[in-house]
Amino acid sequence: KVEEVLTDGRRIITFRNGTKKEISADKRMTTISFFNGDVKKIMPDQRVIYYYADAQTTHTAYPDGLEVLQFPNNQIEKHYPDGTQEIVFPDHTVKCLYSDGFKETFFPDGTVVKVEKNGNKTVVFTNGQKEVHTAQFKRREYPDGTVKTVYCNGRQETKYSTGRVRIKDEEGNITLDK
Repeated sequence: KVEEVLTDGRRIITFRNGTKKEISADKRMTTISFFNGDVKKIMPDQRVIYYYADAQTTHTAYPDGLEVLQFPNNQIEKHYPDGTQEIVFPDHTVKCLYSDGFKETFFPDGTVVKVEKNGNKTVVFTNGQKEVHTAQFKRREYPDGTVKTVYCNGRQETKYSTGRVRIKDEEGNITLDK
């Protein structure tokens, strides 16, 4: 290795494989430029910023345990110390994955999808409608109070806000309408 001390106090160490390590004069910042194009910076606030040249991806590790990944398509992922992950997609959709298995997705149009650990899914639409999906049924709730449920066996049940109830069997035949 070759070590240079510059007049401003910076030190540059060059290794045989082409890797260069630059240490600031106050020794609070270090930049390592690897032979493959990767760059690692250790900042004065103890953040570690690593740029992967091949993937064009930046990984920033904060002293509190937060890790942030920035991808070339502008996707950003945040990994929190508690296991929570937040992904911001290029279209501004935000997906949150919690350590207990719960997932939430927030779409740019205001639609929110929540998925519980057991797989049950709730979709809340901006028009006030709500959908619930379970292994047993899919149900849509309308702002006027109408509720339509389709069971896994194909049976359909509609309860209108007026109190009217309509039930269709697996083949779509009306078995009750009152």
